[in-house]
Amino acid sequence: MTGEPTQRQHAARMPRAERVESILEAARAAFAEKGFDATTVAGIAARIDVVEGTIYKYFDSKRDLMLAVLARWYEQLLNRGEAVLNEAADPPDALYRLIRLHLEAIRDDPLLCRLMFREVRGEHDYQGSALHRMNRRYAGLLTRVLSDGVSRGYFRADLSVPLLRDTIYGGMEHHSWPYLFGRGGLDVEPLARSFSELISRGIHKAAADSHP
Repeated sequence: MTGEPTQRQHAARMPRAERVESILEAARAAFAEKGFDATTVAGIAARIDVVEGTIYKYFDSKRDLMLAVLARWYEQLLNRGEAVLNEAADPPDALYRLIRLHLEAIRDDPLLCRLMFREVRGEHDYQGSALHRMNRRYAGLLTRVLSDGVSRGYFRADLSVPLLRDTIYGGMEHHSWPYLFGRGGLDVEPLARSFSELISRGIHKAAADSHP
């Protein structure tokens, strides 16, 4: 019997790159809605109208799929980070923009952030992994801004840039922790302004020069 192909028949003919893209999009939506434990591979497959075995043709396990989703997320954050730095007027402005970007990522994808914090960073295989390297690249954006601010005379040179970078990210994540677990909201703009001004004033070169 002839007729229009079903969605599943059409899906079966999808090229590999498109198939992987559709799986990643469905998995991201599922993880963002339900978290890791409540998400099933069968449920992801149902979102794109394929059988569960199709997912396993491209990903070895649910965890492997989660890592791929997080890697794609980091790639998007890196691209956005580069874009906002290109728009920055000076190092203090770049600092504010990166802080806002990080807070926006937490606000917009809290369950993905929780996956990263709870399911990945504390695991024994995280150090040296592809995702760890992407995390270092992402943190390197802030390192670049702080180092540029020092070299151009905006920020104090007597502070450890790696320590300051970790303090900034740690402070934002600590402040956002209640939101990540469903308690309260996250008003990004005023928080980003307050946080960046607090940091900028503390590390501004003029502030250090004014003290003997």
